[in-house]
Amino acid sequence: MPRVIISAVLGAGLSVVGGVMQGVFKNPLVDSYTLGMSSGAALGAVLSIVTGIGIFGYGTTGAFAFLGAVSSLFFVYHISKTKNRVSINSLLLSGVAVSYFLSSIISFIMMLNRNKIEQIVFWTMGSLSSATWQKLIFSSSFILPGILALCFFSRELNIMSLGEESAHYMGVDVEKLKYILLVICSLIVGAVVSTGGTIGFLGLVAPHIVRLIWGSDNRKLIPYSAIMGAAILMLSDTLGRVLIQPSEIPVGVMTSIMGGPFFVFLLRRQKSKGAA
Repeated sequence: MPRVIISAVLGAGLSVVGGVMQGVFKNPLVDSYTLGMSSGAALGAVLSIVTGIGIFGYGTTGAFAFLGAVSSLFFVYHISKTKNRVSINSLLLSGVAVSYFLSSIISFIMMLNRNKIEQIVFWTMGSLSSATWQKLIFSSSFILPGILALCFFSRELNIMSLGEESAHYMGVDVEKLKYILLVICSLIVGAVVSTGGTIGFLGLVAPHIVRLIWGSDNRKLIPYSAIMGAAILMLSDTLGRVLIQPSEIPVGVMTSIMGGPFFVFLLRRQKSKGAA
């Protein structure tokens, strides 16, 4: 039971983050995975495991994951920024580059700490096999309030969709709003990674499906993305457990198997729109 509920909570959190990030940067290819947030959170969690800083138990890993997510996201955001503007192409390229760099650091740490390699692999592949009620309480206490907070900003996100200049004239402090949303999203991703490891592409797939069915109004997009993401991750985890019994496929692997082709589909769709 805790595993099923955790998969729903984590799926909801990742999907909402993906939908909000896509709204902030006005690009359907953006999510926590492509912006390097997940890799940063995973590196933070791995550093917590390796250094053995566990005075506060499980919460310490969550704190390190949050710091890693925040640091990587703001680093990607600032290196993509030129003259107070962020190029989407630069953002995506920077996110992918930082993600690969952080993944290589994790691999290097694994090589130096072979005795803890199983724990580290858990974070890099994504798994819900160690789900407990304690972890559910921990993750829910950050993710659910974070989703509610993002719902609170749905009106401002709708105004931002008209363009940053128009939003400014309508009374929205765009830069301040971006920072607030990025911090909330980092908190959610940190909680997700500290509980279930790196789960890729879910934040890309679920919001896009919601947009195709219900449109881009953030008052619907955010809650419906939460429901869609929860359903997809529960399905992915269930399939991972039953397809190759008695072994199981990590849920992060399952979401990547489904999300990879979907990412290519979105890339081709964006390319055809640009050509048109």
